[in-house]
Order: sequence, then structure tokens, then C-alpha cells
Amino acid sequence: MEINVLLVDDEAVDLEWLRRRVQGSGLNLQVAATANNGFNALKAMEQVRIDLILSDIRMPIMSGIEFARKAKAIQPSVKIVFISGHEDFEYAKEAIKISASAYLLKPVEDQELYKMLGELCAAIERERDQDRTFTEALTLVNEELLLRWLNEISPEQVEGHIRGYLHTLFKTGTAAALVEIDDLEWKTGDMPEEERRKQIQKVMAFIRHFTTEMKLGTFIVSQPTRFLLLASVPETTFLELLEELIRAVRGISPFSVTVGVGSFARDEEALRSSYRQAQAALSAKWLVGKDRLIHESRVYPGESRFAGARTDEILQRMLKAILNYDLVTIDDCLLELFYQGSPLAQKNDVYDLIIRITTQLHADLREINENLYELLKWDTHQPVLLFQFETIHDITSWLRKRFFELSELLYVKKQKQKRKLIQDIMAYVESNLEQKMTLKDVAARFDFTPNYLGFLFKEETGRHFSDYLNELKTKRICELLTDPTLKIYEIAERMGYKNIIYFNRQFKQATGMTPGEYRKTHKI
Repeated sequence: MEINVLLVDDEAVDLEWLRRRVQGSGLNLQVAATANNGFNALKAMEQVRIDLILSDIRMPIMSGIEFARKAKAIQPSVKIVFISGHEDFEYAKEAIKISASAYLLKPVEDQELYKMLGELCAAIERERDQDRTFTEALTLVNEELLLRWLNEISPEQVEGHIRGYLHTLFKTGTAAALVEIDDLEWKTGDMPEEERRKQIQKVMAFIRHFTTEMKLGTFIVSQPTRFLLLASVPETTFLELLEELIRAVRGISPFSVTVGVGSFARDEEALRSSYRQAQAALSAKWLVGKDRLIHESRVYPGESRFAGARTDEILQRMLKAILNYDLVTIDDCLLELFYQGSPLAQKNDVYDLIIRITTQLHADLREINENLYELLKWDTHQPVLLFQFETIHDITSWLRKRFFELSELLYVKKQKQKRKLIQDIMAYVESNLEQKMTLKDVAARFDFTPNYLGFLFKEETGRHFSDYLNELKTKRICELLTDPTLKIYEIAERMGYKNIIYFNRQFKQATGMTPGEYRKTHKI
């Protein structure tokens, strides 16, 4: 692997001289970036891994010493060489304080530069070999021992095996982070086992590669879908790289990952505490959501609050909203149930609430001859899918969708029932036109109050019942008037009119002519 070099000098000529000398050194060096000030150099370090920095000391705005301190904070292992035309002992002392690898005075002889570069290349290669050797030594049994130690199963038995590794980590500080693949249960539920395993392996391989390339720290498989990272970079850099890892996984996979991270530690007990904090942070995914970095300081304890009377009142409002196709109120009720005061912190509380909601709704719907589970096509009274969700947001989103669906189903069903009822009423009226009939009579026939039946009829047909009845009667009278053998008074009696004068007045009001005039007009 090539050694990446960053060149920093505010003089363009000196910068070009350095670039040419490094590229012509014949060593395993690659000029990864050049910069004419400390700010640009720091930006370059954020974009590419840097192993070696050759920097001028005297630069405007940000001195080489100040830049070097910031560079060391970003990457403690980076090698720094100062090149300056000022033979100043104070600069040399500052360089020593920040552990600079060399201090050269301009003009620098090519051979002196190449000798120094060769020594640094050899040192970097040795460190890489040590890192690789140690990482390989940490695998298999040692990884298991480290996990057992972090979980405090038997720390007295494993401490000696990992003491050297931990000592190295504690020099710069370390922290535990747990990376977990999200939504495997429902995203891979229909996949063949082999395909599911390949998907998990792909994500795991990417996280391992990212950890290695970014020198993030030690990667250990904790569980099939959960991975432990022990930081080998400063805290700020570690958190930034974890955020970048989350974004990167989202870009290469149908899955996302959630990362729980503990605080930085410099001794054994603090590291165990960091690991416990990472576990607690990851478990908080239930509350704060997935596909994100959850720091231990963001985890807050939740209270189990399962208010019976309050819950019953909200459920009654939600049932009413479901029956009335009031989607806004349904949503409001769900939010009140799951987030009243603060979100339900315990999964068991949420599962109990789900069962309570569905059981109560089912019981209430049974009173109006409806079945919640049949309407929503739930195979059991406790839908298994709900228990596969990983966050409270997922559960409320799924329930919102299903209760909206339930409300719409009931609304459509109600509309069909009303339509059928009105059709039956109209058929009844048509078949009994020659009998005395009022809205009150029809309402009694169909077990409704006159006012409610009149409201339903108007809502469904757009006409008042009385107008509809008069229209049908007028049409029937016209049909009977076409029969010359029938007397007008006979038709009136047949249609339920006892008063012939009232009959004539009603017919004229509807047609604009009397029954006699109607016959003359139609030559009957």
C-alpha cells in the first residue's frame, strides 16, 4: 500500500520543488494533496488518509506548528516533517513538543531529503506490519475473550490475554461502538436463507473494509448482525467517521445501520462502562429511531406509564373517528396513546398497549356486527408483524396505515349499506304506490325514525322523500288516466285520495293541469 504524503507551503515555488522531489524519490510515496496554507491542508486531511506531512513552519494566518497540532488531533499517528529557512531554536523546541519526526533547514539537499524520507517510509511500514500482526493476533479466540471481558462474564480469566492490546488503545483513548443492521426481520422475511446470509455478509464486509481503510479501529463480530468497533482515533474523528459509515452503508445496501457509542475511556473499567453505554444507546433505537448515531449522552430513561382511564377515553375517541372516517382524529389519538407525555420506553409496555387497542376496538366493533380481524385480514388476534418492528415510530406508522384502511373499509361498507337500504325503500314505495303512504309509515316499516330516514334518503338521492313520493304518484296517476274505462274519482280513490277536489288540486300543482285537462290534451 502506498504511503500518502501531504505537502504544505505558502510559497508556490517551494511547494512545486517538494512535489517533484517526493515523486522522484523512487520510494513508495504518493503525493495525495498539496496546500498553500494550514486551513486547506486540514481540509485535505478530512478527504483522504494521510501518512506523512512535509510542511513549512512560517505560514500566514496559521503557522506550521499550529497546523501540525490540529493535524495530530485528527490523526495521531501521522508523521510530520518541518522544512524551514529559519534556523530558530524556538521553532525546533515547539516541533519537539508535538513529536515532529524531523526538522530540516532550507535549502535542503536532495540526498538529505531522500535519506529522511526513506527512514520515515521504513518506520511507517514497520508500524503497518505491527498493526496487521496485532489485528490478526486479536482474531478468533482473542476476539471472543475480549467480548467476554467486556461483558464481564469472567474478567479475571481473560484480562491477561488482552492487556497489551488495551494498553495500546488507552494511550490515545478509545471508545466502544456497536453497529447493528436495521430491519432484517421484515426486509428479509421472504428471502431464502442463503440470500439472507449473503445480504448480511455484504454489509458486514463493507463495514469491516470501511473500518480498515479509515483506520477507524478494531472490528469484531459481536452477533450475526451486530458488530463492535473499538476506536483508535480521537473522539471527534471517531464520531464523524461513524456518521460517514452510516451514510455509506445506506448507499451500498437496501439496509441501514444504527450505531450506539459510549464515552471515551483511558482505563479498563472506563472501557467496560463505554461498552455498556454503547449497548444502552443502541437499545434506545426503539425510542429515537434507526439509521443514525446514538451517543450515550442522548439516551434518556423512560418511565412506564400505562394510564388505564386515560387510555380508555382515547380509544373511545379513536373508535368514533374510525366509524366517522375522521383520519385526522385517528392520527391524533394514536400519537396520544404512544407519546402522551413521553414515548413508551419499554417494548413490553408498547406490546401490551397494542393488544389492548386491538382487543378493545374488536369488542366495540362486534357491537355493530363488525369484526376487526376479518376486516383487516389479520390471521390472529395478535399480528406477529407488529412484534418485528424495531422502533416505536415504525409501529405507529404501521398502525396508522391499518386504522386508516379500517376506517375507509367501514366507510365504503356503510355507503353500500345505505345505498342498499335506499334501494329497498324505493322498491317498497313503488310496489305500494296505490296505498296511503307517508314518510312515517315507511320509517316504521324499516325500523327508523322519520327524521333519520328522511336524512338518509336526502343524503343518498339528493331529494326529499316527499318530493320523490309525489313524483312517483303523479307518474302512476298519469298511467291510470290513459285508461278511458277508469273514472277520475275511481283513480283518486285507488291512489288513496278521499277528497276529489284535493286530488285535482295536487295533480294540477304537479303537472300544471287538472286530470280532465290532462285527458283532453292527450285525447283520451
